[in-house]
Amino acid sequence: MTNAFSATSTTDQVLEGVDLRGKRILVTGVSAGIGVETARSLAAHGAHVVGAARDLAKAESATSQVRADAAAHGGGFELIALDLADLKSVRACADDLLAKGKGFDLVIANAGVMATPFGHTTDGFETQFGTNHLGHFVLVNRCAPLMGAGARLVNLASSGHRFSNVDLDDPNFAQTPYDPFVAYGRSKTANILFARAFDERHRSRGVRATAVHPGGIQTELGRHMDDSQLDGMIEKMNEQLAAEGKAPFQWKTIPQGAATSVWAGVVAPAEAVGGRYCENCHLGEIVADDVVISAISEGVRGYALDLANALALWEKSEEMVGESFPA
Repeated sequence: MTNAFSATSTTDQVLEGVDLRGKRILVTGVSAGIGVETARSLAAHGAHVVGAARDLAKAESATSQVRADAAAHGGGFELIALDLADLKSVRACADDLLAKGKGFDLVIANAGVMATPFGHTTDGFETQFGTNHLGHFVLVNRCAPLMGAGARLVNLASSGHRFSNVDLDDPNFAQTPYDPFVAYGRSKTANILFARAFDERHRSRGVRATAVHPGGIQTELGRHMDDSQLDGMIEKMNEQLAAEGKAPFQWKTIPQGAATSVWAGVVAPAEAVGGRYCENCHLGEIVADDVVISAISEGVRGYALDLANALALWEKSEEMVGESFPA
């Protein structure tokens, strides 16, 4: 598969000439950052976007441009409450959407947290695994009946998945010393594995799923990191990039960061991205687990796309949330 897009492509460039009128799209995390831009760009091309957020007042303020662009271009926008760290809220959100009975052509599981202090969700799960993975696991599976043939799921993952594989024996760090980036890595690997398993289970009915890495963007996601910690990480990344003969790290803009989500969701052929990992508006290549690469370099670890690993995570996730989702 070839395309003209890259790490510097923006949402407007990726969606140029794309008409999404008549399409319904669910996007989580529309109160800040790339979630807002993702919703805006899709609504600006005629889609009706349902934006989910924990803080509806904050989301209402953050999405004024989304509503303006939707109104100007034949799209639509509405908000729905969703706290991914509370399965009662997740189930209520899904029940509301199911009761309305309106299908979705695309679900973008965008919301998430990063490098949080050790803590637990309302249901007792480690904060990052519970919020980033288990919350979306329940929401998406409950909403799967609203996704008909041709629909897609896009899970927001990260190159941070390379910090760690999932640990199905100790997902809540009950025995393992807590490290915020190991926990983040586990949750992002889980996002990729969930897309892999969801694609495997639903492709026979024409529903596909993929995971995407948006790139390094300065958003609220990094609020748990202080400036010195961030500077140290960038310095280390630049040393690694120099050793690989690559240019220094550069932040993406928010429209560049949201571009891969919309590219994978509505532009790239479904059969090309289904069950895969995408970055910089193209497919990511598998990098062997023992190959040392910088945190920001391209590539996906094999364990994140391994089907047996994905199905084991699915089974463990069902056990943890106390709910089964048949194929």
